[in-house]
Amino acid sequence: MNQAENAIEAGDSSNEPVNIEGIVGVSEEDKRQYENNYKAHKSGITLDEVVNVYTNWAGDYDKDLCPGRYNGPEIAARAMSAFYKEDDDFRANLKILDVAAGTGRVGVELAKFGFKLFDAVDPSSGMLEILRKRGLYGKTFETAIDYNPIDGIKTNSYDALVISGGMGEGHIPVTAVHEMIRIVKPGGMVFIVMREEYLSYVPEYSGRLESYMDKLAGEGLWVQVERELVANYSFNKDGVVFTYQIL
Repeated sequence: MNQAENAIEAGDSSNEPVNIEGIVGVSEEDKRQYENNYKAHKSGITLDEVVNVYTNWAGDYDKDLCPGRYNGPEIAARAMSAFYKEDDDFRANLKILDVAAGTGRVGVELAKFGFKLFDAVDPSSGMLEILRKRGLYGKTFETAIDYNPIDGIKTNSYDALVISGGMGEGHIPVTAVHEMIRIVKPGGMVFIVMREEYLSYVPEYSGRLESYMDKLAGEGLWVQVERELVANYSFNKDGVVFTYQIL
């Protein structure tokens, strides 16, 4: 399905018609929430606009993207728990960076599997405010991730890095992979969970993200452990889980 086939016209808050990529196949009862989510993913959106949307949406985010509509945090936690087999002491001492952490739902799900040490990176003050109230996270960094080093995070600081829902139009750029590799210790893991169809119609990722990942693997920076397609990542759409090990 191409981008034109995967979009319909719908009205936004300004009553102007907009193309809603990916809305085909979304159930009627979920379309309002999908449109709310799309405001942060619309074609051509800038990072500053993305941050503003999330900050304004923060109070309703967990309600709109509740489990069932958005299952990325549960999928991410399952992927990590499958890799790090049951060992309560080991999991409890694993230092994890949650990138594009939002309201902290990944931390909620990871805690169910015995993981305890989480720090968060997210550029939205509103989202981080809710995350901090959960009481699960240690340090929080109010910033986006891109190619440049994040202030306050040293090289080889974390045992694992996880992203769920942080990949999208105007969100994390392809070149941020360099910063993920810098942050994680050699032998450590990177888990990226995203909507699979974004690889076909988000310009930043289409034909670029996986080839860039492969290029860095060819340079000996990391190795792909698994690429898994998962059902019902969000709004009954498939997701993909990328698992890489830092070399």
